Amino acid sequence: MAEGHSDQVINNAESSDNVVDGRTIVELAYRPQSADTLAGLRVRERIKWAGLLLRGALLLLSVGNWLVSAVVRGSVDVFSTTVLLLVVLLVWGYPRLQAAHVQRLVGWQGEYRATVSPAGITCRTDHSTLIQKWSVFQGYRETAGHFVLLSRDPNIMCVEVLPKRGVHEAGDIERIRAILDQYTPRV
Repeated sequence: MAEGHSDQVINNAESSDNVVDGRTIVELAYRPQSADTLAGLRVRERIKWAGLLLRGALLLLSVGNWLVSAVVRGSVDVFSTTVLLLVVLLVWGYPRLQAAHVQRLVGWQGEYRATVSPAGITCRTDHSTLIQKWSVFQGYRETAGHFVLLSRDPNIMCVEVLPKRGVHEAGDIERIRAILDQYTPRV
């Protein structure tokens, strides 16, 4: 009688939706780089247009100011040219400065071990563990070298970047893509 009971428990466990198949879990191991954060910031910028529009308007106003001062004076002004170059440098360099700052914040933690599963994404380092359920994300976007997941909050304050270089096997990228497609939409 005990034998029949144990077979029934095993059969129930196999048919349960809560059992996680080993093929639905993908593990990544990587050291974060500034380029990873920059890829995440670029994706966020394409989804959320406000920052891009603001920087574009600043650049346009600076170029307009430089052109007007050059036409009025009849020659190029050193001050206006310097301001224009500083604005161009700021518009181009701001995302890179953000990425470098984030790298200083997370780089000291060493190797990241991320697990993508039906339960969500778990990132572990020697110093911390972060567990994020799928409900945290509004969607994801795939780039040439990354999977970028965007948080659900209106300002998209959190961005999870999974570098493709962190996979162990060739088929892992397709498995990650399948899991992401199942639990969160592409944006």
